[in-house]
Amino acid sequence: MTDKLTAYKRGEDPLTGPNELWPLYGAGLENLGVNRRPITAPMPQYGPDELLVRHDACGLCFSDTKVINLGQNHPRIFRDISKEPVVLGHEVSLTVVGVGENLRDRYHVGDRFIVQAEIYYKGVNWAYGYMLQGGLSRYGVLDERVLNGDDGVYLIPVKPETGYAESALTEPWACVTAAYGLKYRTALKPGGTTWIIGSEAGRQISDDRYTISAGLDAASHPARVVLTNVSAAFDVWLRQRAAALEIEVLDAPAVTDFPVAEADDIVLLGADPDLLEAASPRLAKDGVFAIIADQPMPRPVTLDAGRIHYNNWVYVGDTGSDIAAAYRARPVRSELKAGGRAWFIGAAGPMGRMHVQRAIEMAHGPAVIVGTDVSDARLQDLVDSFAAEAVAKGIEFISLNPTDRETYRSVMSRFAPSSSAGGGFDDIVVLAPVAALITDAATWLAADGVLNIFAGVARGTMATFDVSDVYLRNVRYIGQSGSKIEDMQLMLHQAETGALSPNRSVAAIGSLAAAWDGIKAVKEQTFPGKIVIYPQIRDLPLTPLAELREKLPTVYAKLKDGREWTNAAEEELLRLMLP
Repeated sequence: MTDKLTAYKRGEDPLTGPNELWPLYGAGLENLGVNRRPITAPMPQYGPDELLVRHDACGLCFSDTKVINLGQNHPRIFRDISKEPVVLGHEVSLTVVGVGENLRDRYHVGDRFIVQAEIYYKGVNWAYGYMLQGGLSRYGVLDERVLNGDDGVYLIPVKPETGYAESALTEPWACVTAAYGLKYRTALKPGGTTWIIGSEAGRQISDDRYTISAGLDAASHPARVVLTNVSAAFDVWLRQRAAALEIEVLDAPAVTDFPVAEADDIVLLGADPDLLEAASPRLAKDGVFAIIADQPMPRPVTLDAGRIHYNNWVYVGDTGSDIAAAYRARPVRSELKAGGRAWFIGAAGPMGRMHVQRAIEMAHGPAVIVGTDVSDARLQDLVDSFAAEAVAKGIEFISLNPTDRETYRSVMSRFAPSSSAGGGFDDIVVLAPVAALITDAATWLAADGVLNIFAGVARGTMATFDVSDVYLRNVRYIGQSGSKIEDMQLMLHQAETGALSPNRSVAAIGSLAAAWDGIKAVKEQTFPGKIVIYPQIRDLPLTPLAELREKLPTVYAKLKDGREWTNAAEEELLRLMLP
């Protein structure tokens, strides 16, 4: 290790100005930077309660392209960016290079961190790389919004030996791992609003059989119950219980007359698709929709897949008469089923590869992994990267391009739910934001199967489901967006202990000047993996790892198997390319 690199790692290298950064002035890639180049600016000044940080590595994310497409209309942007441009880059690792005098007992030059980008300060969202200047800049200043936000400190310490790309990619990896750690309520929300809806189909269960054995008692109960067309005996029982517990009861003569903004729990008594579709939009964030029925729905139901993804909605059900059983007797599973069959739709893209890698590397993962994608080149790279490892662990690994219809149908026929050999998939993860794919995927679920809508489909994106499967076959539709501080901490721990390797996700690298081409490549899905920008190195065009053989042969020599990024390759890159 050279003295230059040692000084860099310690944060002691000279602070060479000016700063460089990529401002976004409006919607469209043409509004990123000036003439496809970053701009120069004075070195940022920091105050006594602030930190000056150096951005060491920044992953490019498909979410960045959404900001570029929408400009100031993006839901995380709250200002006129033509006057106050934003600087993207939320997948970032950074080093402290300047400490305000009031912070010197807490922070030191050389401290390394990653950032939990979803920052809230006094109830306002100041997301890093959105409202706050992100990693597509050489230097930045962190103030109390990051250091003393609503959730405390949004910085997560990184060990000195951890790679810069390795830690920067903790953020997207945390989103992946968070998808398998989702927790759902197992009872009506205490202190919340519960809406109970009767139907003619629900009359098949006699009035005196409906009950709620838990979650409507002294130990735990909602603050408000709204009743719509509930049968006589159950209505009387509910009002008596509510009176004893001092629960407010409201009447809504029809689903169109719902008297409050939203409900934390909606309970539908009977298989009525019209009522299900009409009531669903009233479900609150993290809401649960429980269906109590013992007959199939007479038709498929259209649901908001975007809200399942972003609002963490979940549909549960039971065939009996106890509403509590729909919650507790059939709990929602989010982790991949051990020894099961898993299908990843859009498996060969950057995020899809992470899901597949995790499924292979986990201790008790699926026995069968099917990855589908519409790009033969990406699928081949997926096979080259992971197939041998999967086979060595005894996992059947199948890659398919659905545009090859004959092969696709032939192979997938064994997994049809009606097939005695296949019986459907235990887990299906949808990584392509396409409603038709979500609708089709749901038809392939096995009994007790889980459909994870991981792709960021917009709220209002409707998909069609046979919701009868929820209560007759115990299938679940779940979704996830982003990650929390604890998800980042867990993922960083897994990376630093070798349990998972974020470096395997890297497909191309470049200097800060390469960010425009990098964003364009993300938008056009040019690479099967992640692009990592190194803001501090001398100009390096966007470079796929394979091209390092010619451009930077000593860096290429330190790749794993000539194809995977390593911390050793990163150190060699910095040794050669730091100013």
